[in-house]
Amino acid sequence: MHHRSRPIRLATAFAVTGLVLTGCGTNPEPAATGAADAAVTVAEPTPRVVTTYDGGIQVLDGDTFEVLGDFPMEGFNRINPAGDGRHVIISTAEGFEVLDTGAWTDGGTSHAEEPVMTDIAFPTSKPGHVVRHDGKTVLFSDGTGEVTVFESSDLAEGQPEVETYSAEEAHHGVAVELSSGELVLTLGNEEERPGIVVFDEDGKEITRNEDCPGVHGEATAAGEAVVIGCQTGVLIYDDGKITKLDSPTEYGRIGNQAGSEESVITLGDYKQDPDVELERPETISLINTETKDLTLVELGTSYSFRSLARGPHGEGLVLGTDGSLHVIDPETAEVTNSFPVIGEWEEPLEWQQPRPTIFVEDHTAYITDPSTNTIHAVDVESGEITGTGELEHTPNELTAVTG
Repeated sequence: MHHRSRPIRLATAFAVTGLVLTGCGTNPEPAATGAADAAVTVAEPTPRVVTTYDGGIQVLDGDTFEVLGDFPMEGFNRINPAGDGRHVIISTAEGFEVLDTGAWTDGGTSHAEEPVMTDIAFPTSKPGHVVRHDGKTVLFSDGTGEVTVFESSDLAEGQPEVETYSAEEAHHGVAVELSSGELVLTLGNEEERPGIVVFDEDGKEITRNEDCPGVHGEATAAGEAVVIGCQTGVLIYDDGKITKLDSPTEYGRIGNQAGSEESVITLGDYKQDPDVELERPETISLINTETKDLTLVELGTSYSFRSLARGPHGEGLVLGTDGSLHVIDPETAEVTNSFPVIGEWEEPLEWQQPRPTIFVEDHTAYITDPSTNTIHAVDVESGEITGTGELEHTPNELTAVTG
């Protein structure tokens, strides 16, 4: 792996803050993608959908749901878009690995070829959150506390140059790099996760807040306001300051969120009972990063952590256990539509177990139904089911790329 350093004014500043810029050894340049001469030019971008199953990962055509690639892979593997509209990051037992879905657009020309597993990898223990923002991909290792940042578009050329940082201690965390070069980073260890710290582009600490017990999850709203969830509300970082919004209930955990560049309001879950084994909430949270208000919406049905998404115009989307896709207007905090898609379902106790999942690409919401081994394409605006595919394996995690 190559390493690209930022200018450092004072090396001692990193020792004080705990933000450490570290170097990486150089490895041989791997093959980044499939054979370029196998690609064909296509009339328009061709979205591709990726699902995990017990034993592997499949790449599907985003329109027909035809299986384009099947990659056997043991264990429970998590998937996220890499941020370039082409590649997918897979969190495995070995670290972060990269799948080329085989569809991309370059200079206005769209291409398609067979998907392929690349040799691009970021080895680490307990690979965690993957964040995409402002053309950057940010990887967080729960096992080491290391943060790895690279230009998303560099994946097309092979193993990318990276910048790496270290959190003060290893923990289940997350990091976001803003267009200014500022880095928002969670604080924590194995015992507690109390808050966040923000560094400028030179690694100097700007501010921190440790009034955020159980810190988890992130979302970025329009205007680059970053929202981090707590067991007692959220932290908002914007304009060089951190604002704490307290939950309206004594315990009000917001741990999973969805942001949109079209909205200053982020969509989050909301749990109020710290003592149950698995709470099945029916309340949704909306965090207005401009007015610094936290609003609750009663959905009337429960949902899971894989139920939250945003529409092309910033709509809040929630896949309920009633089988419907619920549309929330963030500005009015009202449920404006509920579109039936699948049958009723119940969230399993183990979070790794399959459950209906939503992922939105442009105007299409892809929704899986593990009980019937099916996947549906739903037009977000009309609620029309525009396509359904039968899957060979029971789908678990779900993601998609624009192509």
